[in-house]
Amino acid sequence: MTENSLATRRGKLTLILLCAVGFMDFVDATIVNVALPSIRHDLHLSVQGLQWVPSAYLLTYGGFMLLGGRAADLLGRRRVLVAGTLIIGIASLVGGFAGNSGVLIGARLVQGLGAALMLPSALSILTTTFRDGSDRHKALGVWAAVAGLSSAAGVLAGGLLTQGPGWRWVMFINPIASLLLLGPIFRLVSPERRTARAADFDFPGAVLATGGMLLLVFALVKAPDQGWGSVRTIGELGAAVVILAAFALNESRSRHPLLPPSIFRVRGLGAADATQFIAFAGFASMFFFLTLYMQNVLGYSPIKTGLAYLPLCFAIGFAATGAGQLLARVGTRPLIVVGALITAGGVYWLSRIPVHGSFLTDLLPGMLIVSVGIGAMFVAVATAANAGVRPEQAGLAAALLNSAQQVGGALGLAVLSAIATARSTHLLATHTSAPVALTAGFQRALLAGSIALAASAIIALWVTNTREQADPAAPVATAPEPDAQPAPASR
Repeated sequence: MTENSLATRRGKLTLILLCAVGFMDFVDATIVNVALPSIRHDLHLSVQGLQWVPSAYLLTYGGFMLLGGRAADLLGRRRVLVAGTLIIGIASLVGGFAGNSGVLIGARLVQGLGAALMLPSALSILTTTFRDGSDRHKALGVWAAVAGLSSAAGVLAGGLLTQGPGWRWVMFINPIASLLLLGPIFRLVSPERRTARAADFDFPGAVLATGGMLLLVFALVKAPDQGWGSVRTIGELGAAVVILAAFALNESRSRHPLLPPSIFRVRGLGAADATQFIAFAGFASMFFFLTLYMQNVLGYSPIKTGLAYLPLCFAIGFAATGAGQLLARVGTRPLIVVGALITAGGVYWLSRIPVHGSFLTDLLPGMLIVSVGIGAMFVAVATAANAGVRPEQAGLAAALLNSAQQVGGALGLAVLSAIATARSTHLLATHTSAPVALTAGFQRALLAGSIALAASAIIALWVTNTREQADPAAPVATAPEPDAQPAPASR
């Protein structure tokens, strides 16, 4: 029995620590949502300026994720994890004391950078620490459960803090959490020898990858305001594509690439990342629209809105735990496909919310259906995306999966917000009442989200049907399994 086996006390504590790190990062993406009206009032933000409080975090989180994952592999995972923890703690403290919108938005940008260092480091430590197939399934199942419930928990925590001590505690909670995490990180995570020299680091690739991702996420966030067909939006998206294409060319020629092409020879990795991308485009925005619906249409207070997500939190945890036990019996592909379809059905149920809705009949059933599907899907996607990945590329694989999640979420929010706004604006122009117009917009956006989730189920048919984790130390296999679906042409 190894020191870090889940059967040991140290193994259990290590898993709890890593999940706490992941929870802290995931929660930051949603915890400010319920606090936005209070932030706008206190800091005198315009509606357009207010969107940058959540979007600034997403921008640097998605933009620096690939760089953070590769840095963890080359510079040492514990070293990068500690750096990210310190950055996010200090930035949050500054944001909590912000006296104007510029300081708060700047703090959110730095928070996203810290999270981009923390998350791939934590996930790669998990996958390289728990190498036994059974332990790896269980650990990834717990990790996925935390990832799934954190979005709902963020809204819940945001409501409790905003209506309690005030919105600034949405920021102050992170410095406290950072201090609590640093001690266990040094105690439980073994230090690694730095494996990279300055000459070995792909600086041109780092600049191109980060610049391209930052510009891509920026363009997606701004598109609903600028217009998808505007010259500026088209120019920004086109420039992002050119920069990312230059990055791909650089990687094919670099002696020490930031994104080694060999990573895509891992069976099922590309399909798992694509599934995560499309699924999050449909799933992540659900919380945004339901929160607006509960507060602006049903008249819920911030704390009541947060409490409404409590059943979803618990249900996702139970579903993810059950899915982890099913993995060895049915494999990843069936769980992802079925999970995506169930989640699509739950979001479709929520797309039928009425103006005078009831929590028990109109919201709770759909939320519970979503929790069953997304809990199973998170576990299976995380397992499929990390199967067969070598330890020296674990941080990169984690960064790719989480980049797909963050960029997919940004794309989904941008597109679905445009759909909702267009529908509501059209109805308001015909003198429809505001609650009816808003609800109709939310319905249309949630319907589109359910379609995206159904599409992710189709993409998941190309995910490798992994039942047991491959030994990370073994050579990366490139031939498809006998029962695997044909790989996409892009791989």
